[in-house]
Amino acid sequence: MPYASSTRDVRRAQRPGQLLWLLLATFFLVLVPTSVQATDTVYTIPGNVKYDGEPLADVRIVVTGEGFEEEGLTDERGQFRIEVTDREATYEIFLDESTLPEGIVVDGENPRPTEFGAQSFRPVNFFLGEGVRETVSFSDQFVERLVNGVNFGLMLALAAIGLSLVFGTTGLSNFAHAEMVTFGAIAVLALAVFQGLSLWIAIPLAVLLSAAFGWGLDVAVWKPLRKRGVGLVQVMILSIGLSLFLRYIFQFFIGGGTHQLPGIGGPKHQILGPVRLSTVDMVSMGVSVAILGLVAWWLLYTRVGKATRAISDNRSLAAATGIDVDRVTNYVWILAGALAGLSGILWAYFRPGIKWDMGTQLLLLMFAAVTLGGLGTAFGALIGALVVGILVEISTLWIPSDMKYVGALLVLILVLLVRPQGILGRRERIG
Repeated sequence: MPYASSTRDVRRAQRPGQLLWLLLATFFLVLVPTSVQATDTVYTIPGNVKYDGEPLADVRIVVTGEGFEEEGLTDERGQFRIEVTDREATYEIFLDESTLPEGIVVDGENPRPTEFGAQSFRPVNFFLGEGVRETVSFSDQFVERLVNGVNFGLMLALAAIGLSLVFGTTGLSNFAHAEMVTFGAIAVLALAVFQGLSLWIAIPLAVLLSAAFGWGLDVAVWKPLRKRGVGLVQVMILSIGLSLFLRYIFQFFIGGGTHQLPGIGGPKHQILGPVRLSTVDMVSMGVSVAILGLVAWWLLYTRVGKATRAISDNRSLAAATGIDVDRVTNYVWILAGALAGLSGILWAYFRPGIKWDMGTQLLLLMFAAVTLGGLGTAFGALIGALVVGILVEISTLWIPSDMKYVGALLVLILVLLVRPQGILGRRERIG
């Protein structure tokens, strides 16, 4: 009898893991066809930027077309090379004249349209001449980047709040949270593009799948480890390994290229003064504000939300007062998965595009927002995310866009030197 009981316990412990793998297998094998890897064929747009026979380095080139956007800089020989994946699309190659030396402008069409036809590369050369450039005032650029920063910060807050709630209730610094963000974007890609569903149906289903993914990770991985009393350092290291594992699973099924969602791009509307936003930008900001408001209401006025805050303050004391800590923790993982998935969808429109490692680009910024706002505090994560988002976008006024994340991390260091517990954190959380 003891042997039979032990066997039943082992099988019961294996069920959550089996459910998670069943969920992942169903999602990737049914919704994500492996044939999408064929879209990874690379087509190249090379070119030269020279003035009076002399090459110009560090000139910014932007390629856009049917939702695709990529940029690069010319090298010391004045050459650039940008890769795209859709040969059928019509692309526009734009030379940013603000990166040219003073008094030099593009002589001719800018941006310049191009098509590949039957070729795998389409060279584009810019001819430059002397002239006077029309420039945008510093104040107009500042306001425009400020609005973009708020949009980015709201999207980042969705992911950072989930990460903060998980840390507050479990003490886990979850490096695999980046893959939860990526999962949401891939889910809507599978439903809207591969399966042809309407975005109105695909996006809510993708958020539900992301919530189920968060639940599955908890019951299959994190809850068993909590039951065994595994230390937080070991669990954090495991989250890094899980992050790498999931990342390459994503790459295996969707390939290494960039995929676009329907509705990306579109004209921008003049809102107020220099502020110009596309319809997608306005919808993204509206959805983010609405969801963040619902999360705040849930935390402040519902029993589970109050229990979540109690567990974040003191897990042992919350358990002693009769709160079902395991059940509330599972709810938190479901919420974190849904918020991360929605953030991934909005991020796919903001970037724009979906890649197998897209969540990794946000990971450090999420941790920066959580740490800046105060570890384990959801409202602190919201404030931290807004600060980080605004700083990231505004910093491009002074530093190259490739280095814009550095400014946010530098401010994080400076703030923590003054207030180590973060903006809304408490001193007793430190140590």
